Amino acid sequence: MKHIIILGDGMADLPVERLGGKTLLQYAHKPMMDQLAREGRCGRLITVPEGFPPGSEVANTAILGYDLNKVYEGRGPLEAASIGYEMADDDFAIRCNIITLADGKIITHNGGNLETDDADVLIKYLNEQLAQPINEREGCERVKFITGIQYRHLLVIKGGSKHIVCAPPHDHPNEPWRELLVKPEENAPVEAGRLSAQATANLLNEMILKSQELLSQHPFNIARAERGERQANSIWPWSGGYRPSMETLQQQYPEIKSGTVISAVDLIRGIGHYAGLKIVEVEGATGLADTNYEGKAQAAIEALEKDDFVFVHVEASDEAGHDGDLELKLKTIEYLDQRLIAPIYNKVMSWDEPVCIAVLPDHLTPVEQRIHVGQPVPFLIWYQGIEADNVEQYDEVSCVSGSYGLLKLNEFMQALMAIS
Repeated sequence: MKHIIILGDGMADLPVERLGGKTLLQYAHKPMMDQLAREGRCGRLITVPEGFPPGSEVANTAILGYDLNKVYEGRGPLEAASIGYEMADDDFAIRCNIITLADGKIITHNGGNLETDDADVLIKYLNEQLAQPINEREGCERVKFITGIQYRHLLVIKGGSKHIVCAPPHDHPNEPWRELLVKPEENAPVEAGRLSAQATANLLNEMILKSQELLSQHPFNIARAERGERQANSIWPWSGGYRPSMETLQQQYPEIKSGTVISAVDLIRGIGHYAGLKIVEVEGATGLADTNYEGKAQAAIEALEKDDFVFVHVEASDEAGHDGDLELKLKTIEYLDQRLIAPIYNKVMSWDEPVCIAVLPDHLTPVEQRIHVGQPVPFLIWYQGIEADNVEQYDEVSCVSGSYGLLKLNEFMQALMAIS
């Protein structure tokens, strides 16, 4: 039995009055997911351990069966692995968004939907104008900006402390940004060879403020302002950590001899890297609603022909949720259903070797709240010959009565791997 997990990031939601009190999964036209739910078995999954933020870095790692208390180091180190930056033992790597500020508030976490080519120009500019003077002042190479994808980038501080409190910008739309600047943890430990938590927070806040001056003067933002478009006018660092230590999935689950991860997002590729999965890049995969669904489906099919395990991640619903775009989020769910899940299902149905398909989101990104919510998510598991339960369609409400009940964290992966 081969296994594929298809994950619609942030796909789950809360009831929406404009939809007659239905969630988006209840309202959307998604015949393939509903068929798999009807023919398979369903349940709900707690993806966020107590005490952890309801972010994709936490939820996706938990879905893959890892104990967050043992392996969690934040987004920064995971994205470093995907970008190809090999962290040293004394590095501190932190996600660095380029965001939009206006009227003293965070307007959007994505810098007005930056394209990677434009962001690369801004990151290189910040590295030259901001990082280099700091490095000269410190007398060593301490700060480095590294280009990622779209608005998602990396900031590395040699000897920085992870014991700081940062505010994820997507969780604070339309809130005053000054109140959300970096702070040291209370009673933060002193670590030999590293800056103090207070010094790290001070350095990050200094760079945030200076970046606003520099970015506002850049021709890219001047041109955007003249066109009345949102400016990419501040960095925002968050979710940092040290080099993680993780077993591969092959070490944890003997059923997996080889595996592949398919995603447009550095974070997910980084998790895949440490999990021992091959990373497949798909041309036209953007992380947004215009992503190449068909290309991802074909890549998943080709990976399943060779590997035992495939993890396909689609970011589009999460981004639409953060933007508060109801119509777009509905479209992303329907695109996932018809343009990715259906082609995979239709192909594997003709194979001699059976394939187990699981579909789920990692967390809720309610379109009316525009933030991550750590409630249980609905999941379905299907394979030819499975004994179906009584669930008739795939959504947050229907899956409550699924035969898997309510699973927690690594119990999902254990249940999936028990299917052989």
